[in-house]
Amino acid sequence: MSTTAKVVNKPRPRHIPQRTCVACRHTTGKRELVRIVRTPQGTVEVDPTGKKSGRGAYLCQAQQCWQLALKKERLDHALKAKLTPQDKEALLEYAHSLAIPGEGGLGNGEKT
Repeated sequence: MSTTAKVVNKPRPRHIPQRTCVACRHTTGKRELVRIVRTPQGTVEVDPTGKKSGRGAYLCQAQQCWQLALKKERLDHALKAKLTPQDKEALLEYAHSLAIPGEGGLGNGEKT
């Protein structure tokens, strides 16, 4: 009789990073949200790769979330920078190029 037990290594499930939409506060996988980044130069840009350096904030793909984040200055607060009217216009244009208006996050402030 052996005193050592045989250890079976099972593959662990892959960790999926979670992020929260700054508008509706819905938490989901990082890849399902859109990252907005304030670069070290102070510009605000959409970061589709999620790898640009700078302070980031995440939004759902729902246009409601984009409008709410810009209207209530939630992006300004999250990025710790005042967005210029040009930045806001560029972000709204990007939001209009996204999915269907109601698709994406909850958009109504509810949590799941």
